[in-house]
Amino acid sequence: MTKRPSPISATVDFDADGVQHGFLKLPVSTDESAWGAVMIPVTVVKNGEGPTALLTGGNHGDEYEGITALMKLTSELRAEDVRGRVIIVPMMNMPAAMAGKRTSPMDGGNLNRSFPGDPDGSVTEKIADYFTRVMTPMCDVVLDLHSGGRTLDIIPFGASHVLDDPEQQRQALEGAKAFGAPYAMMMFELDAAALFDTAVESQGKVFVATELGGGGTSTPESLAITERGVRNFLIHFGLVEGEVEMPAEPQVYLDMPDASCYVQSEHTGLLELTLALGDKVEKGQVIARVYDMTRSGSAPVEYRAGRDGILAARRFPALVNMGDTIAVIAEVVDSLG
Repeated sequence: MTKRPSPISATVDFDADGVQHGFLKLPVSTDESAWGAVMIPVTVVKNGEGPTALLTGGNHGDEYEGITALMKLTSELRAEDVRGRVIIVPMMNMPAAMAGKRTSPMDGGNLNRSFPGDPDGSVTEKIADYFTRVMTPMCDVVLDLHSGGRTLDIIPFGASHVLDDPEQQRQALEGAKAFGAPYAMMMFELDAAALFDTAVESQGKVFVATELGGGGTSTPESLAITERGVRNFLIHFGLVEGEVEMPAEPQVYLDMPDASCYVQSEHTGLLELTLALGDKVEKGQVIARVYDMTRSGSAPVEYRAGRDGILAARRFPALVNMGDTIAVIAEVVDSLG
């Protein structure tokens, strides 16, 4: 069944040279605005022929490292600096970003679990549909900037996935390395079917994801890594002149082979993590304790590592519920590919 055209319209001309700032406009009707629109900021920087890069942040609205870095880039990148076209969308899920939440307050939608989307669906599904059917076909390479948001803290890495097309996988992996974060990872997603990643990769495009901190904030360090990484990405794929700048220490390669890398709580209570991000983990080691907050004098439940590696991600709030991911253990490997 053929889908109708997206209801979203752009106030920029994606084919015009120069720098343009505008909006992706999605009509909505709410109690506060009968004939309103969700206004998603977009910047297009184009200079002649060349590849197209799509840079996105705010897929989740509480992940500020990418949002902030891309907002800064929209006011700094000049047409004469670019060969080809750079499309920048700092806040894909604009309603979520304005509310400071992972999901949209308009429909509860998690944008990165809503792809490929639906032009006749909810607000979030309509945004996903536009990026699937309009934005992705325009581009050659995509960089989607994520972090842990309010509930996770994650070591900074560029990531790619195992793909059926070895050349597509190679290009994505090289892009993930060239992002120049302290870590580069071959990432395993718990449920990839409805991700933006999958929507882009299924169209044969090169997709690089990141995780860049978290806790619902940004730091000078995390922003410096993000901004350097965005520039490295554009240099690596030939859109900007310059040399890729790698971290001072040798980049560490990580692999997440399967779902056992994720440690999820089977209890509700107060979380004590025994390791810091980036610490070495040995199989069988106690990595966390969960305390029953309804009574004193009871021993905590211990969680032990099921594999060797390093602590790549941790739950940020101390309160934990059943089902929350409390830790992610990734394997250190000599090479990726």
